[in-house]
Amino acid sequence: MFSKILIANRGEIALRVQRACRELGIATVAVHSTADAEAMHVRLADETVCIGPPQARESYLNMPAILTAALITGAEAIHPGYGFLSENAGFAEMVEAHGLVFIGPSPTHVRMMGDKITAKTTMAALGVPLVPGSAGEVPDLRMARSVAETVGYPVLIKAAAGGGGRGMKVAYDPASLEEAFLLARTEAAAAFGNDAVYMEKYLDRPRHIELQILGDNHGNVVHFGERDCSLQRRHQKLLEEAGSPAITAAARDALGETAVAALQRFGYRNAGTLEFLYQDGQFAFIEMNTRLQVEHPVTEMVSNVDLVREQIRISAGEPLGYGQADISFSGHAIECRITAEDPESFAPSPGLVGVFHPPGGLGVRIDSALYGGYRVPAHYDSLVAKLITHGRDRAEAIARMRRALEEFVITGVKTTIPLHRRILDDPTFMAGDYTIHWLERFVAQN
Repeated sequence: MFSKILIANRGEIALRVQRACRELGIATVAVHSTADAEAMHVRLADETVCIGPPQARESYLNMPAILTAALITGAEAIHPGYGFLSENAGFAEMVEAHGLVFIGPSPTHVRMMGDKITAKTTMAALGVPLVPGSAGEVPDLRMARSVAETVGYPVLIKAAAGGGGRGMKVAYDPASLEEAFLLARTEAAAAFGNDAVYMEKYLDRPRHIELQILGDNHGNVVHFGERDCSLQRRHQKLLEEAGSPAITAAARDALGETAVAALQRFGYRNAGTLEFLYQDGQFAFIEMNTRLQVEHPVTEMVSNVDLVREQIRISAGEPLGYGQADISFSGHAIECRITAEDPESFAPSPGLVGVFHPPGGLGVRIDSALYGGYRVPAHYDSLVAKLITHGRDRAEAIARMRRALEEFVITGVKTTIPLHRRILDDPTFMAGDYTIHWLERFVAQN
């Protein structure tokens, strides 16, 4: 096992990794920008290193500074968290080249899954079902028209190197295809430095279903069930559930068997998440995230497994020590992502936190690095807290979430707590009868 780990991240995820390290008896090194000098993960770390000014490209994306911090402090491994450098294959290679361990998948797998076209062709070859679409990159409008005629309108044009909805456009008919295609390529080039796009059939009422997996260095792969991440605004998740109210245990098991078999053949190690669209009883793979997900706590709550601890154990060379038959699921869990944004306009709301009073009680978990007197910086993602509740069933988890949202007090900055309260009271959400398009309409009407 490692004796010291550098955490190449900030905020609640840096604190989350610290907690796992502390329980394993591992010392931690926190890196931080000048804007995060008073952050909670910095205050609680065993050692700290300032790696640059507030701008992420000069601090949390500054690979030489992070590697230097690891080497001068004697860290043996680097945990990237999520975001920033967590899916940067070049960084993972640099970590290994300097004799350190990257707590995540191999650089080869990070690179392969980071390109959406490669990911789809790889998974198709491993027997995982896909959304109908192009076999690879669509380089010009002529091919785009051909693909659209084959799969049928509407079609979705997506950036090969994309994420977060950037470089993604829908064409509902032949007349709108040219504009959507050109806009998608332009956005992709601006956001990712790569204008390659591919195409898929646009599904009108799918759910976004994820499957959490872990693989070790000894050929063992298991899954930890599904998460329903269909509540999204502009392709950004706001609320997640485990398990999905739309998926039966039999459907989960069948999907899990297919995914585990594919990733065993792939030789995958560490944490990963396969993402699917689910409609009319059919799953279709869309992408794989080769890292820890923001929403991993709901999986931990229903499986009673510390996924960050498992990431560290796997990277230290330890076997999982259990098989699929040893994993069971209990109850239901819901996560609300609380962001420092206006709950109606979604304008960012950085500033000085006044009162911070998190909820508590049975079945309530808070993942947050906030505290009273902390200044939320304007330079990073607006996520400030994750509120998770667990119950014996979905109804109990919802009741606890309602109560917890009522108790949650954050003053000084605006947050999305009021929006989550409205969602939890909506009959469509309560019935579990929503798709990835529902929240956009809900926000527009409320």
